[in-house]
Amino acid sequence: MDCREFRKKHVAFVDDFLPAVEMDAMHRHARMCSRCSRHDTVVRRSLLIVRNLPTIEPSPDFMARLNARLREIGPVPRVDYAVPGNHFPSLSMFAMLAAGIAAIGYITLHSTQYFRPQPQPAVVASVPEAPEPPLASAAFVASVPTGMPVWPAVLMAGEAPLSFASLELRDTR
Repeated sequence: MDCREFRKKHVAFVDDFLPAVEMDAMHRHARMCSRCSRHDTVVRRSLLIVRNLPTIEPSPDFMARLNARLREIGPVPRVDYAVPGNHFPSLSMFAMLAAGIAAIGYITLHSTQYFRPQPQPAVVASVPEAPEPPLASAAFVASVPTGMPVWPAVLMAGEAPLSFASLELRDTR
């Protein structure tokens, strides 16, 4: 935990609203960091002083005197808070409004072109003819006269179509 996080969570720490894991981290940081420990001590001491202040008892006629004083003052006029005078838009404000409306119209008109469906040319799909597999590849022919009996079988297995393998491995349940 760093000092910024400590100060951010300090109110919840003092009021004991943090989870136990965070409370433990706050206690550890206060023990390690002298600035945060001093801050914690100052806040807790000031809270003790405020909580131990005696309660103030107003006099029995306090409310009557307060209401009489408020009637003397009377209501505060709302004119003091409002800005007097009529406000008409200036020429520059009108120009900015017109430019904004024109920009929105321009963007709207040009953005519709991007979302308009474009005509697609007709596509005729056809299945290309598969070339006939060669009866014997050059490597197969070259390996036969050398007397290597394993290579022809390996080469033929490598060139075998996958459909043959899928037929053999198919589950026949």
